[in-house]
Amino acid sequence: MDGLLIDSEDLYTICTNIILHEYGKPSLPWSIKAQLQGRPGPAAGKIFQAWADLPISHDEFMEKQSALQRELFPNCKPLAGVEELLRRMGRLQEEGGLELALATSSHKGNFALKTDHQRALFEVFRQENRVLGDDPRIPAGRGKPAPDIYLLALSTINERRKGHGLDEIKPEECLVFEDSVPGVESGRRAGMQCTWCPHPGLKQEYKGREEQVLAGLMGEHKEEVEEKNEELGVVAADGSQRKKGAPGGIRDGWAVQLETLENFPYERFGIKA
Repeated sequence: MDGLLIDSEDLYTICTNIILHEYGKPSLPWSIKAQLQGRPGPAAGKIFQAWADLPISHDEFMEKQSALQRELFPNCKPLAGVEELLRRMGRLQEEGGLELALATSSHKGNFALKTDHQRALFEVFRQENRVLGDDPRIPAGRGKPAPDIYLLALSTINERRKGHGLDEIKPEECLVFEDSVPGVESGRRAGMQCTWCPHPGLKQEYKGREEQVLAGLMGEHKEEVEEKNEELGVVAADGSQRKKGAPGGIRDGWAVQLETLENFPYERFGIKA
């Protein structure tokens, strides 16, 4: 959601830089911001604190940051192409042509600040298909880049489909929309196809490493996954099966980079819009 559907990533940067400058620190570089994007608050906080080395406690920083976010987040607006994309996707969902879910690392409070003034934009996501960063169903430490949030979002869709006598949707039939590197890895480890639409600053930071990002091979997921990898069951693009919880492969056809969500290539993903 952040930096993909709405311009909140830039507002996060503004809030952070105001605090950094207050203590004589430099602005947040993309080399650090890239590691924060897409991650749940606690995980992102640890990375930021280690870099910033501010002379205040974490609680004091959070108080200052929250005050600035309460001021700025109600000004969030859709990014280019988003309104048209969600309008078309929403129509297709109503017609039974696809299912939509929202998987965001934003917690409930911040989600409300960013979306309450633009509820019409997000009404395409049914309440039961919205998975937020503080959802208790996501185990501690299993936020992005772990695959759990996307698998949970899919399970909410399949639970509803089961109740209507519809077939289950499999991970390989899903398309993840992401702007962050940890988010792409999360989607790839979930066994799903991905679109990566990075901020220009993030794009420059990962110049020359795009193929690794699209495959989910940037090593953002530090946890051992061997136990989960024992079971096969995700169908790869070539018809073979790969291990659950594993990232994708270089140029495997399951991920694509986009400059913007304007003029989205529906046909590339078999979507009849």
